[in-house]
Amino acid sequence: MNAPQDLRPDAELEALVERIRAAHADASPLAIVGHGSKDFVGGAIVGEPLCTTALSGISSYEPTELVVTARAGTPLAELEAALAERGQCLPFEPPRFGTDAGRSGTVGGMVAAGLAGPSRAAVGGVRDYVLGAVLLNGCAELLSFGGQVIKNVAGYDVSRLLAGSMGELGLICEVSLKVLPTAPAQATLRFECDEATALRQLNVFGGKPLPINASAWWNGTLLLRLRGARAAVDAALNALGGELIDESVAQPFWRGLRDQRDEFFVKVERQVDAGAPNGVPLTLWRVSVPQTAPVLPLPGEQLIEWGGAQRWWCTPAPASVVREMARDRGGHATLWREGGEHPRRSAAEVHAPLAPPLDRIHRQLKAAFDPAGIFNRGRLLP
Repeated sequence: MNAPQDLRPDAELEALVERIRAAHADASPLAIVGHGSKDFVGGAIVGEPLCTTALSGISSYEPTELVVTARAGTPLAELEAALAERGQCLPFEPPRFGTDAGRSGTVGGMVAAGLAGPSRAAVGGVRDYVLGAVLLNGCAELLSFGGQVIKNVAGYDVSRLLAGSMGELGLICEVSLKVLPTAPAQATLRFECDEATALRQLNVFGGKPLPINASAWWNGTLLLRLRGARAAVDAALNALGGELIDESVAQPFWRGLRDQRDEFFVKVERQVDAGAPNGVPLTLWRVSVPQTAPVLPLPGEQLIEWGGAQRWWCTPAPASVVREMARDRGGHATLWREGGEHPRRSAAEVHAPLAPPLDRIHRQLKAAFDPAGIFNRGRLLP
């Protein structure tokens, strides 16, 4: 752990410190929120809202060093626009669930949720790009971890531990991120095939030196996005065959898939809200399995990403059946969306149960960072 470095002490930060100090004193829960674009992720939110949007702005940006530091409440759209001006990007494509570009998520929410888009299997996830972070813990102490350089590996890598923690360890105030240049060439290929053929073909492609950056299979169609140097993309186009999709059509599809506003997710959301014709409720599951896992024999409709590793299932099957099927294939299932008028599900119903050793580690970390348990109570841990 390092002393806090560049986060400027201002009225906004002091106000958050006082709120957290008071909450710690009487163990009253706080629900950390930015734009609220990911409020549906995880278990039911408990506590008074603690808004981070006042902590906004890009603190530093060194394009030649491929490092940017931004405060937690900075709109994701603002950060990505600044990177695009210099020909750089967040290669893991964090989802922007909001329909308004100015309210489509914050930098702190991006790290806390730990979600990545279509390119995740090729480039890595959020935590692979977190270099450092400043955190307010449950005792209202300002802590700094990591740094602002890529070669920074001293001690425990706590800053990356924050990725996917859903705010249960503390309030992220500022993060430093590794960024990459935007790829000079991109192309999308389409293949007509069934699910089993698509999975086999993706496994074959995965064993070859191809610049495959993203993949998606749905309703008999497999799409591959190639991205990299022009020569590499051109060589892959010649080797793979398939139908070349015009970029004016391909780019909106990949953006929609990233933000879950493409045809599949729009259709599924309507089905989940309406329920099945026979009265059986439908649920959208996020199923994570090894890329080599075979076809999952579940009723309903699915979309496959990440070379077969991420499978979105809209199904009437009971939760126990979905979880058992994912577990038997070396993976796990997370409840993503469901319709009906029932109360918001608990973390135990949303997330797959952890093995006892992992559960113990999670709870020990929670106790170390937030001993009174005030942050995002019930969002991640049951």
